[in-house]
Amino acid sequence: MRKFLLTVLFLSLSLLLFLISIFVFLYMPAQQKRHVVEVKVDRGESFSSVVNKLKDRGVIPSERFFTFWARLWALDKKIHWGVYRFDLPIAPREVLDRMVLGRGLFHRITIPEGLALSEIADLLGREGATDEEKFLKEARSTEILSLLGLEDNGIEGYLFPDTYYFPVSATERDILTAMVEQFQEIFTPMMERQAKKLGLSRHEVVTLASLVEKEAGVETERPLVSAVFHNRLKRNIPLQSDPTVIYGLEGFTGKLRRKDLQNPSPYNTYLIRGLPPGPICNPGLSSLRAALFPAHVSYLYFVSKNDGTHFFSETIREHNRAVNIYQRNRKQPKRH
Repeated sequence: MRKFLLTVLFLSLSLLLFLISIFVFLYMPAQQKRHVVEVKVDRGESFSSVVNKLKDRGVIPSERFFTFWARLWALDKKIHWGVYRFDLPIAPREVLDRMVLGRGLFHRITIPEGLALSEIADLLGREGATDEEKFLKEARSTEILSLLGLEDNGIEGYLFPDTYYFPVSATERDILTAMVEQFQEIFTPMMERQAKKLGLSRHEVVTLASLVEKEAGVETERPLVSAVFHNRLKRNIPLQSDPTVIYGLEGFTGKLRRKDLQNPSPYNTYLIRGLPPGPICNPGLSSLRAALFPAHVSYLYFVSKNDGTHFFSETIREHNRAVNIYQRNRKQPKRH
């Protein structure tokens, strides 16, 4: 009995010492001279490789305790890639928390709805997140398109507008991949089924949504604009969308001229019937939903009221009357 009690006491003391060691390791930074260390965690890098980097750079004193604690709480699968700057000395628990929360060095960039690929490249370049020319070159490379499953469609339309936190170490491919993966997450299986119900491919939905994004000035009009395009497609009427014409023009000056409507571009929906060959911008979720769920109306025309909204009509007579009212003093092509 005495031997048993001694064994229990020994095991209890051992466990207590182990727990104290863990506590000291996690919460008490090692004694060392103050300095700053940067550690880069690559996309898809293994946890063991990350731990080795931390140990080699002197961020953590022990790989074993750090790995044990991370795996005990399943945190080894939650490390975010990026560049981390640590002001040493620092407690290992703080190191782990930062990497799990992704508190590294990053660019916070908001990509608005409706920007085209070239405009996104310009924005990222101005924010210092990437080189504009390198970004465009990578976006058009067959390798990245194949990697993302977009080799048949191109990347325009699939760069989902959102607020992103790109690590300072992010490459052009990293940024493109993150934005397309966000689109793939947003475009749910339910949306795929709805597209099939409408007789449209995903690419056609994204293309239609890009037109809605460019034409609709207010949120409530998106389903109405979508309905006009759906109705025209069913009747084989040209969509006559000015933004598609502009997308197909080189060196657009900001003013659409009547002769531009005769430009022999595959994106000129005044000359071609049906949808253009691809998206003209990168639409947001509201426009994607509007493309999939158009309003149940019979409108075939709409014209700008010059205040961000439109007047919708079912007949050409109603439309011409609205054009005379709202566009009387405007020297631009009539809309739809």
